[in-house]
Amino acid sequence: MKEDYYKILGINKTASDAEIKKAYRKSAIKYHPDKNPGNKEAEAKFKQAAEAYEVLGNSDKRSKYDQFGHAAFDGAGGFGSGGMNMDDIFSQFGDIFGGAFGGFGGFGGGSQRRSKGTNLRIKVSLTISEIANGVNKKIKVKRKVQAPGLEYSTCNVCNGTGQVMKVTNTILGRMQSTSICDNCSGTGKIVSNRPPGSDINGQILNEETVEVKIPAGVEDGMQLRVAGKGNDAISDGIAGDLLVLINELDDDNLKREGNNLHYDLYISISDAVLGISKEIDTVNGKVRIKLEAGIQSGKILRLRGKGLKSINGYGTGDLLVHVNVWTPKTLNKEQREFFEEMNNSEHFKPNPDKNDKSFFEKVKDMFS
Repeated sequence: MKEDYYKILGINKTASDAEIKKAYRKSAIKYHPDKNPGNKEAEAKFKQAAEAYEVLGNSDKRSKYDQFGHAAFDGAGGFGSGGMNMDDIFSQFGDIFGGAFGGFGGFGGGSQRRSKGTNLRIKVSLTISEIANGVNKKIKVKRKVQAPGLEYSTCNVCNGTGQVMKVTNTILGRMQSTSICDNCSGTGKIVSNRPPGSDINGQILNEETVEVKIPAGVEDGMQLRVAGKGNDAISDGIAGDLLVLINELDDDNLKREGNNLHYDLYISISDAVLGISKEIDTVNGKVRIKLEAGIQSGKILRLRGKGLKSINGYGTGDLLVHVNVWTPKTLNKEQREFFEEMNNSEHFKPNPDKNDKSFFEKVKDMFS
């Protein structure tokens, strides 16, 4: 089981953005590969800290993590399932390290900086049934990729280092500093042969089919990440990610409330009086339920385990069947005479007993 992100950074859940950043910098410097050469355990902790900061350092991702835990990001091959390597970390969070290690361009003290391609976003619409059981979706994505035949040469400004040296005169004397090369964006390479039909960066638009594994229990608005399926990076970098936004489609019969589902069942007065067996829809097909004679309108039947699975794996919700006795709006002469006669019968007069719960008691039971 994955370790809690807050525990990894040694902070509590009420930590501010500044405290999260400070905790990550402290951990990153402690386990930095330059400071722990060849230490696999330190390298693993360095990656863990970066993974935690990638989520907690982003207010939107942090909110989703607080609500859904690791499952909010691991469902589609995201950060938590190994989608980011050392180059990802230095590319995204290098500014946090500052000058502690003579620059932040690469792993093990290297000076070049691997760029990362831009992310792509796409919306996927799911039915209640697909959400209940999980589904694999094949999605067509148009992404920028390097054109065949694209060639690079060494940047003539930084000579392939990815950095340029600057000397500034100050009152304390001449100060030397390094910064990312603007000519090659820190990659150390520039395009030397751009194939026909490609853009200024030597890229073309390519349509690709991507298979996305969507876990059971996702919710509307949740975002999953498929690592490396965004646009290619400029030069020899890392491809961006494909961000999949979940859109939950309305269902004609089933209404969602968290992991529970609600179903409105309408029956006639005669069905309520005599009792009946009814077939209803669930997320896994139809099931037959028995309604006892004398059932009251507003009765709620709970079918345990017939709702939606929790995305965190904490069980399955229920299906709540709301019984509604349908009252006819028009009657013929014989029907009216029948009900007028029955109206004088003791059996047709309301006489609730202690087992007949009020509306508020039923609502209370529904949420218990």
